[in-house]
Amino acid sequence: MARKQRPWLWGSITVLTVLLCTTALTLHYKNWVSLKEGSVRIISGFYVKQLPYAAMDSVVFVPRLPPMQRLNGFSALAKEKGIFREFKDSLTNKQVYVFVDNIEQQKIKLVYRDSAQMYLNLKDSVQTVSLLNTLREKAGLMSPDQPK
Repeated sequence: MARKQRPWLWGSITVLTVLLCTTALTLHYKNWVSLKEGSVRIISGFYVKQLPYAAMDSVVFVPRLPPMQRLNGFSALAKEKGIFREFKDSLTNKQVYVFVDNIEQQKIKLVYRDSAQMYLNLKDSVQTVSLLNTLREKAGLMSPDQPK
């Protein structure tokens, strides 16, 4: 009696696809912020941005994102991630990085290298405030009259 061969190729492709999708979902699940000696590194899935503290010009809270056009990225539930372009800067083609885990909370607006912008927040608002204060302190943007 001949033994029936199993479709090992399709099984392998299915398992590999499920692992790849699970990995991508885990990486996009939240913003991974790494504070190093001279820079901050933000990882959100396929998007990685490393900024030296010396290049930061301002770090402030904003209640809402400005109107922008998505160049690539995604929106899902309360998340907004990707590379965008502001409507008013459509001629200059400046890219704005957006790493927002909770669209309903305040966002950190980071201006660096004179005019480049990034918006980010974390799922927990307390962690977002802590990150804002840490970035201000390390970038030397904390003035004595600002509340901590």
